[in-house]
Amino acid sequence: MTNYEIADHFSLLSKLMDIHGENSFKSKSYSITAFNIEKLPKEISEMDDAELFSMKGIGEATGQKIKELLATGKLSALEKIIAATPPGIIEMLGIKGIGPKKIAVIWKEMGIESLGELEYACNENRLVAYKGFGEKTQESILQSIRYYKQNQGFHLWGEIDVLANALLQQLQKAFPKNLFSFAGDYRRQMEVLACIDIVTDVDNNTLTSYLQKTEGSEIMEEPSVLLVKMPSSPIIRFHLSDSTHFYNHLFKLTGSSEFVAAFTEKYTLADSPESEENIFSANGLAFIPPSMRESASVLDKAAAKQLPVLIQAKDIKAIIHSHSVWSDGSNSIEQMAKAAIEKGLEYMVISDHSQSAFYANGLKPDRIAAQHQEVDALNEKLKPFKIFKSIEVDILNDGSLDYSNDVLKTLDLVITSVHSNLKMTEEKAMNRVLTAVRNPYTTILGHPTGRLLLSRAGYPIDHKKVIDECAAYNVVIEINAHPRRLDIDWRWIEYAIEKGVLLSIDPDAHAIDGYHDVYYGVMAAQKGGLTAKQNLSSFTLAEFEKFLEGYRKKRGA
Repeated sequence: MTNYEIADHFSLLSKLMDIHGENSFKSKSYSITAFNIEKLPKEISEMDDAELFSMKGIGEATGQKIKELLATGKLSALEKIIAATPPGIIEMLGIKGIGPKKIAVIWKEMGIESLGELEYACNENRLVAYKGFGEKTQESILQSIRYYKQNQGFHLWGEIDVLANALLQQLQKAFPKNLFSFAGDYRRQMEVLACIDIVTDVDNNTLTSYLQKTEGSEIMEEPSVLLVKMPSSPIIRFHLSDSTHFYNHLFKLTGSSEFVAAFTEKYTLADSPESEENIFSANGLAFIPPSMRESASVLDKAAAKQLPVLIQAKDIKAIIHSHSVWSDGSNSIEQMAKAAIEKGLEYMVISDHSQSAFYANGLKPDRIAAQHQEVDALNEKLKPFKIFKSIEVDILNDGSLDYSNDVLKTLDLVITSVHSNLKMTEEKAMNRVLTAVRNPYTTILGHPTGRLLLSRAGYPIDHKKVIDECAAYNVVIEINAHPRRLDIDWRWIEYAIEKGVLLSIDPDAHAIDGYHDVYYGVMAAQKGGLTAKQNLSSFTLAEFEKFLEGYRKKRGA
């Protein structure tokens, strides 16, 4: 059980206690425990008792509960309160805009115990009669329910990547003489997906017998398809083929419906190609990577041999956008720098939160100055590796930045992001973002919509206008690599490239482990056709310093 899973148990316990109106002090302590566990520098499962009980925020009672979780996979206090809570009430905790206190009112005063009832009540305008539920709150809850329902059954690509590859390796080991390959949304690296598609030439009975050995697995048969549900896994869809037609099936099951339809209209599929490469070469096309098989237009680029050389994880030279213990990160700047050096990276941009982000221990101007002293000392100690001074500066409601120009000019570069008031109208949101883009100190526009995949749609912006403005003011657009963000959306990368806008794959790392998120950013960027040349975090140290010098001259900052 990972630290995040342990923290989730304590967080849920805290929320359910609040809903039931139990001891608020105890409830708060469990919430703090969840927060502390997430910030631990090491997995609890790897600690002995002495180390566990020495951790910050882990007392005797908490420690014993953690041990219970590790030993049994359950927390008795949580199991007890779940048993006393209608399932629909627990489901409401997944809806943005309604916390435990509001859910308590919905349940105990309104008598509502399911999402369906809550949605109906919103449509009937019933919530506004209760204290704390105005028209805006009611409409917000209704929108969140609709968004939640639309995304039920979907999973983040980043969350199932390890599981999917482990499964494929297991199958290949069990059937070394057979063919297996991913297909569908997973192979195309879609940011969210409903299932994992696998094409194989193993026969139905043999594969079914093998899969039934997994305890708790459920298998449903459809013509030429096995649908398999395994514990802690999305649905796995096995497409059964013979070896002769394997690559034809793989090709058809990988591309989007638009891509496959456009291909079959203009080109032909041989009866038994030896590989996917043969399918493309036989039609005079350059090989199209699976990640780009979305639209019909990519076929024209393949015909003209104008496909980009897609960025790879090995092309990343730096960690841009990272948080340390100075704000809400888990590691010191030195620890993060040394971890970057170990990965063979050339430089790092430290960008803790700005002062308005009080919830994240954002830096006041005096703390920025103190941090800069630490960075200067580390740069002497760790050279030729270099740490650049930055801040993830909050874009305030009117589009202004969270510091005066006197503070901003002490930074090597500035990442500007929206973190609050995400429910503005598009007109207000656009004014806010465009004003920030025009600020001469803005270097990178961070996670442009603020979206959280499967949780929050993000605030409304006109992507074309934002990209156009970034082109006009030489502002880089971030591809936030966190698998819950992947923001800017890959669908806008091609337009940004056309407009000459640099993009930057950044992990937004709050701990050393967060560096791995760069991989997810690269996977998303490949879908948009990004090359290393067009990605800021692929610049060498010398190229990055030259970029900053040119940026200062162009912006007059």
